[in-house]
Amino acid sequence: MSIAFVFPGQGAQTIGMGRALADAYPASRAVFEEVDEALGEPLSALIWEGDQDTLILTQNAQPALMATSIAAIRALEAEGVGIDSAAYVAGHSLGEYSALCAAGVFSVADTARLLRTRGQAMQEAVPVGVGAMAAVLGLDFAAVAEVAAEAAQGEVCQAANDNDPGQVVVSGHKAAVERACEIAKGRGAKRAMLLPVSAPFHCAMMEPAAAVMKEALAGVDMKAPAVTVVPNVRAAGESDPAVLRGLLVDQVTGAVRWRESVAWMAGNGVTEIWEIGAGKALSGMIRRIDREVATRAVGTPDDVVAARDA
Repeated sequence: MSIAFVFPGQGAQTIGMGRALADAYPASRAVFEEVDEALGEPLSALIWEGDQDTLILTQNAQPALMATSIAAIRALEAEGVGIDSAAYVAGHSLGEYSALCAAGVFSVADTARLLRTRGQAMQEAVPVGVGAMAAVLGLDFAAVAEVAAEAAQGEVCQAANDNDPGQVVVSGHKAAVERACEIAKGRGAKRAMLLPVSAPFHCAMMEPAAAVMKEALAGVDMKAPAVTVVPNVRAAGESDPAVLRGLLVDQVTGAVRWRESVAWMAGNGVTEIWEIGAGKALSGMIRRIDREVATRAVGTPDDVVAARDA
């Protein structure tokens, strides 16, 4: 059996996530304390006792989800399940930073600061209301890419997330994304609906944020990963820190090739994928990508013990 660890992206955040891990495992609590110190504010209080409207802000959700994922990794380690139990690590959008942190490429503090910068830069790149994202269900990536190209009409409209065989997200100017929804429905999409996000992520409108992240990443130490990373924009294994740095910059404007990433891992011997941190959204995508790959969510102390005993 070959296992991969994967890490969720924005949308998985919930008030209270990770608290049981912090209560059960000192090493998990230390992660939240380190993130609080790195950011100079009690993010853990927001995660555990705050309000959802504040938590979902991009600049908060990104480091919060990473902290929860790394807290789960530390709990696994406390139970004797190290990162070397995985053949590969990967993450969905911001989850790629969690994967890199788990693999030892970034420190927890550096990852928290990078994600705070990334969240702010992505939010500030496009004024609220100018951009949008929409999920298209029932069409594959190639079909949605054609829809997006037709809908653009001089504006930005791109297929941004290739989540699974029947779920693709488009991103760009709001009017263009709305046109894409109507065109997709006419092409046989089961559903096409705008998503409740604050900016058009993973498209050319994020170029100002990519410039910010290029500068931020240049100032951070990156070590070789303990296990091979499968980056979003490459959808194939990579272990060179210099290459991984560049791919993180590309990721800001590039498509999240999640379907291809999971297929690549399965094609390279992975038979089970563990979703580390909050929620189970990635597990659902993985099952739709390859039914032969088993999934396991690891986000609570009970999950950790079950994983240890598996």
